[in-house]
Order: sequence, then C-alpha cells, then structure tokens
Amino acid sequence: MKKIFTIFCFLAFAGSAFATDIHDFINKQNCDQVLDKGFYKICYDYEAKGARFVGYTLDGSKVNAGNIKKRPRFYPDREIPRQFRTTSHDYTRNEFHADRGHLAPDASFDWSMQSLHSVYSMANIIPQYKWINRKTWVKAERYERKMASKLGSVNVINGVNYRSSPKRLRKSGIAYPEAFWKMLYDNNGFERCLYYKNDSHVNIKGDSLKDHVVECKNLM
Repeated sequence: MKKIFTIFCFLAFAGSAFATDIHDFINKQNCDQVLDKGFYKICYDYEAKGARFVGYTLDGSKVNAGNIKKRPRFYPDREIPRQFRTTSHDYTRNEFHADRGHLAPDASFDWSMQSLHSVYSMANIIPQYKWINRKTWVKAERYERKMASKLGSVNVINGVNYRSSPKRLRKSGIAYPEAFWKMLYDNNGFERCLYYKNDSHVNIKGDSLKDHVVECKNLM
C-alpha cells in the first residue's frame, strides 16, 4: 500500500513564498485512489478508510452566490471498493464523540445542488471531535470563503494526519485522525496554513483563528 509522510514545520521560516500545487498532494503516487468529484479531488487511503488530502479551487464569485438551506443525505462513494468505503451509519454513536466532518465544506459549495451534493460523499468525511467540527474548524471554513471573495479565487488543500497505528472507530475500523490542517494559497504569493489537533481537550471558549495559524512548509 502506498504511503506518504507529511511533515509540518511549525517554526517560522525565511525565504520566498511557499510554492505548491494540489497535484503535489493528490496524485497516484501518494494515494491508493484519486477521486475526481468534479468540484474537488480526494486522495483516498484504503487502510485509513478515509481521505488523506482534499483539494479544490474556490471561485470568489460563487462561494457567497447561493445558500441552499436543505442539506443532502450523506452517501457511500461507490467508486471506492466496498471493503474500503464508509457509510453514514459507521459514525452513529461512536466512542470518540466524533461528527461526520467535511473536508470540502458544504457552505463553500452550496451555490448549486450539484456542487452541494458532491461534498456529501462519505469519501469527503473524516471523524472530527464534535466541538472541533462545530466550533473551531468551522472558522477555518469561513476563512477560506472570505479569502476567495477577497482575492477572487483561492486554492485550498485539506490534509489529514494519521498515526502509524491509529485509533479506530470500533464499529467500522475507520482511522481516527490525530490532526488535520487547511492550506490556502494563490499564484500571487498569498499563503496561510491552519492546524487543528483532533483532541477532546480542545478549549472552545475564546478560541480564535489565529490560535491555529502556522508557518508551514510541507516536505514529502
């Protein structure tokens, strides 16, 4: 099985703007399966039974153009072999108190029924501790929309860090991520990285976006 090792540097680094591309993360060398959902791409890991990377470009003219209220149902992604795919029921009453956490967020894709439906694929979902999903990570999702509107467009890569021997949801065997992150960048030198531990000890009171900002350089 193909493996990659992602290292984040949490110390400030000098030099020119960080340069990367979605393809640097989502490719056949890094992923057991690459899923092209039309509006975004997923690097899927069979052993984790979940995404390792999800990447897309947000169009600033679209992210706030619509706000479809009715949310689709989660659905298993039938492009993935049955033994590695997940279902919404796999998360029901799980022991980690984890939500079905979007990587490509619904509020960034609710400008059409097709785009919104696409992000409810279970391949786009990871176990996120409930208060991180509802109180802290949501601020990072809001920030990506803000920057897409401000810059005209922004590239986004969402990454998931798994331990070499991860904890797993007992019912389904889905790996419980140790942490996850969001990288935003454009072709004009803008870059910003946000890092979140998937920890039940998260302090949601007083949490702000700046608490998660890191200067990051990804080495593969």
